[in-house]
Amino acid sequence: MNDLKDKNIIVTGASGGIGNSIVKKLSERGANILASGTKVEKLHELKKNFKNIKILKFDISQSDKIEEFIESATNELGGGLDCLVNNAGVTQDNLAIRMSLDEWKKVIDINLTSTFLMSKSAIKKMLKNKFGKIVNISSVVGHTGNLGQTNYTASKAGVIAMSKSLAIEYAKKNININCISPGFIKTTMTDKIDEKFKEAIISKIPSARLGEPDDIANAVVFLCSDQSSYINGETLHVNGGMYMA
Repeated sequence: MNDLKDKNIIVTGASGGIGNSIVKKLSERGANILASGTKVEKLHELKKNFKNIKILKFDISQSDKIEEFIESATNELGGGLDCLVNNAGVTQDNLAIRMSLDEWKKVIDINLTSTFLMSKSAIKKMLKNKFGKIVNISSVVGHTGNLGQTNYTASKAGVIAMSKSLAIEYAKKNININCISPGFIKTTMTDKIDEKFKEAIISKIPSARLGEPDDIANAVVFLCSDQSSYINGETLHVNGGMYMA
């Protein structure tokens, strides 16, 4: 099924577990992809496995270079941009009374401010084509809160509110902006969680399992496709029933 054939898509955080799956699923649907991230070796692995992938190393914390990155990435794709998937993000956990201002600012700046700046630069490109889709990856804890993650939860809740505002501003320009809020997904990060704590998490999930990266990637494919053309400013929850909005 090639329902994304010839669509030009930028994916950030492509060198991580979820980002890797997103790139693979989009590629299987025929999209032309610019995969960016900070782990060059993993980006080269993606390029080797899929012919329709171009790679560009970029750290989204370099906020002053985001517009330049979007310009370079779009040029690599041939000059057009149909979709942007803002997947890159960081955590720096600590209890609130121990959290430093630097820990707060780092997570907010990367997860929220850089996502805004990426979206802003992409929208400028999409306005020229009178078409575009942006998919922002949030998190279940952006809705529920979480122990030791006041900075992360605030950033992810902010992404959701920001996406709604952007969707309102640009819906008439045929630009759709939506979010996906993953629950607990099997990644190298969750592999490091203590088994007892992991069991406690799974006990709160009606599906009784952690999600797979492909579960998130499948949702991204849908929101990038024409099948989601009348969905705007929404958040798609992919969490096995852990949180039901």
